[in-house]
Amino acid sequence: MADISKLEIKQLRVLAALLQLHSLTKAAAKLGITQQAVSEQLKKLRDIFQDRLFIRGSHGVVPTPKAQELAPKIQQILMAIGELTELAEFDPQRLNGVYKISASDYAMRVILPSLLVQIRQHAPHLKIIIRRFESDNLTQLMATGEIDLALTFPAFIPITCPSMLLYEEHHVCVAAKAVASEYQGLSLKEIAAAPQLVISPSRASLKGSADEWFAAKGFQRNIIMSLPSFSAAPDCIEAMGVLAFLPSRMLPNDKLVEIALPEPLPSFEVVAAWHQRSSQTQTHQWVTGLLGELYPQK
Repeated sequence: MADISKLEIKQLRVLAALLQLHSLTKAAAKLGITQQAVSEQLKKLRDIFQDRLFIRGSHGVVPTPKAQELAPKIQQILMAIGELTELAEFDPQRLNGVYKISASDYAMRVILPSLLVQIRQHAPHLKIIIRRFESDNLTQLMATGEIDLALTFPAFIPITCPSMLLYEEHHVCVAAKAVASEYQGLSLKEIAAAPQLVISPSRASLKGSADEWFAAKGFQRNIIMSLPSFSAAPDCIEAMGVLAFLPSRMLPNDKLVEIALPEPLPSFEVVAAWHQRSSQTQTHQWVTGLLGELYPQK
């Protein structure tokens, strides 16, 4: 039975070189050691695995069935060791290339500024592309590498994609300062009946995220307008004198006042998501690490 406890990394490298080159001389040259050193390590490997591993042939050495069986496992181990070494030596100052982030204008306002400050400070040579969030094409964009990271809500994320929770968010009811007093103290029934606008960034419709909550209480919202972006909402709310339900982190806003509700709306999650392939890149691991520092979980 093989005594793996005696196995050393340098012996794995010798074994991998012999499997690739089938020559002690060539393996020694590749590893920068003497042929005698290769022979000594091979002898130790034979003792550990209790197999000859290589036999002499007409053109060098030929791997035994045992050596051939070990080959893929040896490669996996050496690749894993290489990744650990890279992580230990990782320096974001040396990062370059392009990292692509998909985000709604909510995420552009609430999440991106603090993230981009950290990226710019620690990885000044890394270029960033921010593109508008497209829920209908998200799976394809991630699969083809056109997006490295998406900042969004769980409902839009393909089940095959890894994700990380950033924080819990909730909606608040808001009105323009000039008319806020007209809406304070209203019942949920009266709130539902008041004219409202919704933000529908993914699809143009007169449906909002608070609809189901009101419907469960027996009320239908009086939605009279839909906008594609959060950034335009304050001006439109002010101009029309209507109510709206915005994520709480969109406040404070100079034009808006929060309207107290008899009971709060349920919370929802804000997440970062990516394709499985991206998980292996140092840049992606570093960026998601920054997000973890910006939004630590309790």
